[in-house]
Amino acid sequence: MDVRKTFLSWPVIRQLSGPDPLGRGAAAQSARTKELRPRTKTADRVVDSICPYCAVGCGQKVFVSGERVIQIEGDPDSPVSRGRLCPKGSASEQLVNSPSRVTTVLHRRPYTAEWEEIDLDTAMEMVADRVLSTRARTWQDLDDHGHPLRRTLGIASLGGATLDNEENYLMKKLYTALGAIQIENQARI
Repeated sequence: MDVRKTFLSWPVIRQLSGPDPLGRGAAAQSARTKELRPRTKTADRVVDSICPYCAVGCGQKVFVSGERVIQIEGDPDSPVSRGRLCPKGSASEQLVNSPSRVTTVLHRRPYTAEWEEIDLDTAMEMVADRVLSTRARTWQDLDDHGHPLRRTLGIASLGGATLDNEENYLMKKLYTALGAIQIENQARI
């Protein structure tokens, strides 16, 4: 395709000689710009979500094509953010699609010095099995006088300040349901 630029194709000439003398519409558009389409037009579906970065809870519209997130924008229906996102929230698509995103877990077996990669599902199963076995092994139903305890001292939690209020609330509920009593958060210390 041979695209030759002539003096008459200059934007300022198009602006002054056409119906757009202020250069705010067609006069300012190049051929490439006219062909551009928003990424959101290629989405198969739109999923409502919440920004993962802080405790504000800004609403997000996640545009998905196939199994890939192609765009994340603010949700105009959100009473919290009314369609606005901070720079981190606006860039959260990169969190999902980054080529440097870690998708496996490093695991070091007992008494070895080498790390091995295992998939996330296997790692989650290992954690769940260990939590349940620890709870069963350390469960205290009654004290020496027969008073009910219904607790375990084998599980504790120390949350970090990077967790938002909702995450800390859910962790507190989970560990309390498991019978743990040693539940703390770094933001409180």
